[in-house]
Amino acid sequence: MNNKLRIVFMGTPEFASHILESLLHAGVEIVGVVTAPDKPSGRGQKLNKSAVKVCAEENQLNILQPTNLKQEDFLKELKALNADLFVVVAFRMLPEAVWSMPVKGTINLHASLLPDYRGAAPINWAIINGETKTGVTTFFIEKEIDTGKIIEQEEVIIGEDETVGQLHDRLMELGAKVTVSTVLQLAEKDIEGISQQNYTLSEIHHAPKIFKDDCKINFDQSVDKVHNFVRGLDPYPGAWTTLTNRHDQKKSTFKLFNAQKTEVSSKSNKELVAEKDGIYFPTEDFYLSIKDIQMEGKRRMDFKSFLAGNKLEDWVLEQ
Repeated sequence: MNNKLRIVFMGTPEFASHILESLLHAGVEIVGVVTAPDKPSGRGQKLNKSAVKVCAEENQLNILQPTNLKQEDFLKELKALNADLFVVVAFRMLPEAVWSMPVKGTINLHASLLPDYRGAAPINWAIINGETKTGVTTFFIEKEIDTGKIIEQEEVIIGEDETVGQLHDRLMELGAKVTVSTVLQLAEKDIEGISQQNYTLSEIHHAPKIFKDDCKINFDQSVDKVHNFVRGLDPYPGAWTTLTNRHDQKKSTFKLFNAQKTEVSSKSNKELVAEKDGIYFPTEDFYLSIKDIQMEGKRRMDFKSFLAGNKLEDWVLEQ
């Protein structure tokens, strides 16, 4: 890199840590890393480090873990790093006092083709809505979330049975490539970016954060819609349904994974069916084959293991 930029990287999960690693491999100068504070988890409430912090420690980088991004001490420490550019991936919403600080601005990587799918869960919603393509975008952060001027975009085709976990990993790789490309360009020259208002879309979808109640499956829809819903939440946070035990009427929650559409009509039969390629769940028109299942309080298992210890005829799908 002819004109090395001093960069502060901000992020928390694995998606972000992979991009941090890619920037380091490209020879980018990272003068500081901002990530979430360590969080207690598990029975022992042991403090867990973010994936970005682990990567930063391995590379002996300067780490900042503010609880409040507007705190005066944090802002002073951040300014003292004298960074030219901030790079943000999967992090909190930044106050203007932060994103306006570096001379080259603050860029963000978003896992969609902006302005489509602004929000916290773009990968999930693209699959849930049955999109056939998505991608990644680098853009300059401005006051309104995910609305800044676009620097680079690259798209990918979404596979018919692709899960959000699989697509996440592909976009993580693509995102690393595009982020490195954007940073190298900014090191060479000033870039204005293209206003998102110049992108004409017939409809702009939203990608809000997904909560547990949002993950309940509605089987009174076509097999296409239910299939997209299940794979759009596979493996995390997991689409779920409620089954009732015929004997004691006890209701239990089951998460469903590894779904495939079938051409077996379910219009005249709403029972669960055990087949050689999965457990068949009835939708509005055809059965959906489920290969992996997780009963509440149990581990995820393949359908054959589940059937070995459970009689399918004992369970009724809640309608």
